[in-house]
Amino acid sequence: MTYVRCGRSGLKLPLVSLGLWHNFGGEGSGSVLENGRHMIRRAFDLGITHFDLANNYGPPPGSAESNFGKILSEDFRPLRDEMIISTKAGYLMWPGPYGEWGSKKYLVASLDQSLRRMGLEYVDIFYSHRPDPETPLEETMAALDLVVRQGKALYAGISNYKPPEARKAIEILRRLGTPCLIHQPSYSMLNRWVEEGLLDLLAEEGVGCIAFSPLARGRLTDRYLQGIPADSRAAGSGGFLKPEDITEDLRARLRRLDGIARARGQSLAQMALAWVLRSGKVTSVLVGASRVSQIDDCVGVTRSPPFTAEELAAIEAALAG
Repeated sequence: MTYVRCGRSGLKLPLVSLGLWHNFGGEGSGSVLENGRHMIRRAFDLGITHFDLANNYGPPPGSAESNFGKILSEDFRPLRDEMIISTKAGYLMWPGPYGEWGSKKYLVASLDQSLRRMGLEYVDIFYSHRPDPETPLEETMAALDLVVRQGKALYAGISNYKPPEARKAIEILRRLGTPCLIHQPSYSMLNRWVEEGLLDLLAEEGVGCIAFSPLARGRLTDRYLQGIPADSRAAGSGGFLKPEDITEDLRARLRRLDGIARARGQSLAQMALAWVLRSGKVTSVLVGASRVSQIDDCVGVTRSPPFTAEELAAIEAALAG
């Protein structure tokens, strides 16, 4: 594994981090828990030291943290100091006026609940998961500053903030004395909004960047090259990927990208991750997984050859269709 300094901080993150978003929940589900255990153990053996959660990860909300807490207690307790564990708050967790968004009341209460679920005294990174259009940004950032000063988190981060909001949040945190460590935006070949100012802003401010959904919810893999497998995420109901997201036009572009990847000696997933990391402005790619083999494949990005100008041009042409 390669470890990269996060912004101007003293913290290094693995080039590949593991997100526990959609395949680690399920209260009382032994098979889910054991599959999660296998994936986390394999990830750690491969050098993935950063495990990313949020209060609402599951489903149901909170169950990913609870399951991770069980695995941590039973398998990793002596290794806690070698792990970077992050969580977030911002999306709906409980009914009523204090169960989501960015108030100090919600953020502090949610982190306390997360710590209890995971059996931790502190998390390494605590994020504001999304900006709140009604709560003053000063209050949200003051809550991040507070939990760091209380020792409940070592570092503060933001997620899903557009450039103007991110710039203001970074300035407020710096003024409070708790620098913004990291921003977690979505970024992939199919979702490039961060290239319109955010990556440059983070580099200018010395803030790290960890990209979530770098494989576009599984679309940038070989899973959908020929269609929609019956056991795939897109074939299920009620998920974040739907059959209509896998169009024939997309499959044609994916097949062209896959050809470029094979010529580079890589899987499509490995090339997609390497592409996100290509500029050096992204500290780590945050991948999800439903089985160990997917983690093995993703970690292969650490052996990725540099892109040539011709390959980058071919990728742009394939993406443009």
